[in-house]
Amino acid sequence: MTHVLVITDEDDRTASRVTSELAVRGVPVARIDATDFPTKLHMSAQISTGATWSGRLVDAGTGREVVDLAAVRSVYYRRPTQFTMPEEMNRAERLFAYGEARRGFGGVLQALDDALWVNDPTAAARAEYKPNQLAAAAAVGLDIPRTLITNEPERAYAWAAQLDRPLIYKPLAGIWHADEGKVRVLYTSPVTNLDELRDEALERTAHLFQEQVDKEHEARAIIVGDRVFTVAIDATSQAARTDWRSDYDALTYRTIGLPDETARRLVALHKRLGLRFGAVDLIRDTTGRWVFLETNQSGEWGWLVAKTGIAVADALTDLLIKGADT
Repeated sequence: MTHVLVITDEDDRTASRVTSELAVRGVPVARIDATDFPTKLHMSAQISTGATWSGRLVDAGTGREVVDLAAVRSVYYRRPTQFTMPEEMNRAERLFAYGEARRGFGGVLQALDDALWVNDPTAAARAEYKPNQLAAAAAVGLDIPRTLITNEPERAYAWAAQLDRPLIYKPLAGIWHADEGKVRVLYTSPVTNLDELRDEALERTAHLFQEQVDKEHEARAIIVGDRVFTVAIDATSQAARTDWRSDYDALTYRTIGLPDETARRLVALHKRLGLRFGAVDLIRDTTGRWVFLETNQSGEWGWLVAKTGIAVADALTDLLIKGADT
């Protein structure tokens, strides 16, 4: 009988830390990935007046029940991969079948609203929008960098000139981008020549610009329910000081405690966003102020556990068990 359902890529080592801890504690757990439906994983689910969805997911090869939908009390939803349609389908058939799988298989799982979700896919999707995050962070009292999102070159130039301090550009959709069959990485980068903001090419899409915060160091805070685990990230190269993701070899780590008010506001931010988990990037500036940059609803934390021993897997397991017991 399934109490905790884990939905993620089969190679996700970070999720494996949680499933292992659940198993050690004797909690029934099932792990699936969306890519297995419909070729490797089959589903049957039913509902009627006054009832909720019930049914099962079964191994397509053996017929063995993998998940009892009615028994799911918590869901750990972390980076599942896309559905894989049967190879014999043509392109039109695959597009149709993919849409039906997303609304059918995905819809039934999302309708398990009596379960505790970490994180709810709908809330997680909303939280992917950086403007939404920044507005929510400001609303709960967190400090944020002064920010402009625009596709107007003259407006960008005027704002930057009035700001009169160093400026950075940050992609709105994360750092990984496809480019003619290759993958490009777009890190946070300084704007060194304001005249470049007047380039008409700026009109082609939205761009996010922020004031550059004078850093003492950066940190990643892992939010699990009401618990906050924070690791300071110290950088020794210029590239890492601009964006620490660009030079991991230049980083060192240490556990720290945030001011109580900052920690409370981070918890309040995630509640406002409808999230029970988040990996937050912060800057401690040279005056000692903590500045919020963004939160990632499925952000990485496994390497921080390896470097510092923070008990994120234990905290996530506690949260999932709490959901399983409700």
